[in-house]
Amino acid sequence: MRNILTEIRENVAEVMVGKEKVTDLLLVCLAAGGHVLLEDIPGSGKTVLARSLAKSLDLRFGRIQFTPDLLPGDVTGLSYYNREKGKFVFREGPVFAQVLLADEINRATPRTQSALLECMGEGQVTVDGTTRELGKPFFVIATQNPVETLGCFPLPEAQLDRFLMKISMGELSAEEERRMIDRFIVRDPLPELKACADAEAVLDIQRQCREVFVHSDLRDYITALAQKSRTTGLSGLREGISPRGTLALLRAAQGFALLDGRDYAVPEDIHNAAVPVLAHRFLGEETSGTARAEKIRQLLRSVPVPTEDWERR
Repeated sequence: MRNILTEIRENVAEVMVGKEKVTDLLLVCLAAGGHVLLEDIPGSGKTVLARSLAKSLDLRFGRIQFTPDLLPGDVTGLSYYNREKGKFVFREGPVFAQVLLADEINRATPRTQSALLECMGEGQVTVDGTTRELGKPFFVIATQNPVETLGCFPLPEAQLDRFLMKISMGELSAEEERRMIDRFIVRDPLPELKACADAEAVLDIQRQCREVFVHSDLRDYITALAQKSRTTGLSGLREGISPRGTLALLRAAQGFALLDGRDYAVPEDIHNAAVPVLAHRFLGEETSGTARAEKIRQLLRSVPVPTEDWERR
């Protein structure tokens, strides 16, 4: 299964320059069956990365451009009266897709943002008392500008907690930026990108991710990290990891193992997953990404790392 993940990674690299680590994080989210939030300044490549991954997957694609005047029904769909049929008919919204790009999600009001809660948490939509299942797999790639940007609404905590990871695009080195210029100077490679995995392959990846072996000591380690995060006064944090966050850390660790070609997890998988999975789940006075990442590293240093032969016996 690593071969398929490698093919997707190489496919995305046909468009993106210097974003290998970010692409790997997206692939971990895909394998773990979670959703991802890309946050960075405008023009940093968030939408291009999301579209590159979407085009690499032969899945039904939907896109929502979030704006302040967007309504919940514009996201989920709505029922309208059809005169020809003489009854109300449901018109599906863009969430009825398998890969959903929620572009600039924090430009919409909290009421509209919350329309994605049920979709992301349960893979379904309830409108006018009727529940409709979404397609599988269902993968949300949301982008947002920093909350300091004019005209943005911070995501509610319940919404943030439904993202498996929150990722920053990071900066390009001088060499990478020059390579980007050379790649795009004549043509845009994105429209020419071909799909290299279909729905069956993605579901198989997600199944294999769930089957990655996690040793009992590593399960205890994840539990200890979650419990320690809730200790009153830890590093000045008001709240710790939610139970959903605990499971997210487990799934992401399994995803890192799968991406590395292993059928068992090791402590490094948990450490690699910790910052992108947990930093946005902490509530406290510190709001900057750098400050929250440091608090996660403090948490990791505060709990002893178990030592064991981690392969399945």
